[in-house]
Amino acid sequence: MSTLWHVLGAGSLGTLWATRLARAGLPVRLILRDQTRLASYLAAPGLTLVEQGQAHTYPVIAETPDSREPIRRLLVACKAYDAEGAIAQLAQRLTPDAELILLQNGLGSQDAVAAQLPHARCIFASSTEGAFRESNGRVVFAGHGYTWLGDANHPLPPLWLDELHAAGIPHEWSADILTRLWRKLALNCAINPLTVLHHCRNGGLHDHQCEVATLCAELTQLLECCGQPAAAQDLQTEVERVIQATAANYSSMYQDVANGRRTEISYLLGYACRAALRHQLNLPHLQQLQVRLVNHLNAHGLPSD
Repeated sequence: MSTLWHVLGAGSLGTLWATRLARAGLPVRLILRDQTRLASYLAAPGLTLVEQGQAHTYPVIAETPDSREPIRRLLVACKAYDAEGAIAQLAQRLTPDAELILLQNGLGSQDAVAAQLPHARCIFASSTEGAFRESNGRVVFAGHGYTWLGDANHPLPPLWLDELHAAGIPHEWSADILTRLWRKLALNCAINPLTVLHHCRNGGLHDHQCEVATLCAELTQLLECCGQPAAAQDLQTEVERVIQATAANYSSMYQDVANGRRTEISYLLGYACRAALRHQLNLPHLQQLQVRLVNHLNAHGLPSD
């Protein structure tokens, strides 16, 4: 019998994973923040996945963190700034052989969670899949992508990757997952903050090519200094490709600000600037970008950490 998948976080990616796992007949349990969220969830028939205009609902069982059921496999799909606190609530429920799949943006939260749970296996993940919540419990699969998974401490892939294949979740086990995460961090730093500050879709950055190029040059310096030359390779070309491919999209950070939500600045631009400081690397444009973004968030009454 398959191990139960516990999914922490009913946002877009958590719901996207939960519905596809359930569709494949795999046992799934959704962990919601509190009794209020649970009551709201129970008023609906389950989780709904909208794919290519077709909606299908799956009766996924939900619970709160204080349930007593042991957790052996946990997909952590909450925001980076919520991960540590959410895991602390679940620590007593984790089995000695627990495995966690950490699906957070940026860098920093993964190491913090791993430090909390020295006996658990923490698998880092980086995804290019696109989805958005149409309403609570209803997610639209907006962009097919890929998920890379890896464990820098234990390079052998887990057996349950076959279940991801059965669920139709495109994935690959990566021996260099940190390179993937650093690369995505740099892409996000070069695109997301600028879309917020210039109030534009990703394609609007075509009007700010010099600014993008300058940031890419500094981010390339940072990646090389942090021992990530592979992540630095042809960064500007990749950034320009992503801008072109996602021209009609609003970045996740733009959407967070537009909806009055906390951003993941501390795990993206903040992480990059702290890394530059550690290496005594002077990156004036990157550091100025952080100051501009912090001021923008403060002006909109949003947290800047």
